[in-house]
Amino acid sequence: MTIPRAARKALNANTVEVDIQGETVILRPVKSVAGALSEYAKGREAFASIRAKVWREVADEKAGGAP
Repeated sequence: MTIPRAARKALNANTVEVDIQGETVILRPVKSVAGALSEYAKGREAFASIRAKVWREVADEKAGGAP
């Protein structure tokens, strides 16, 4: 889900918890999930590195370069 910058800024967070109550949606900031998930990340490539690699691959494909 894409959250508008103004909402992220107001919540002071890039990650939110979504709570649905009937027809009302409540967003609550999640300050940090890194500590809770750090055990799963051990020995794995950093997300920023993976994202950069995928962006390059997609850009190459769009430009007609090697996949």
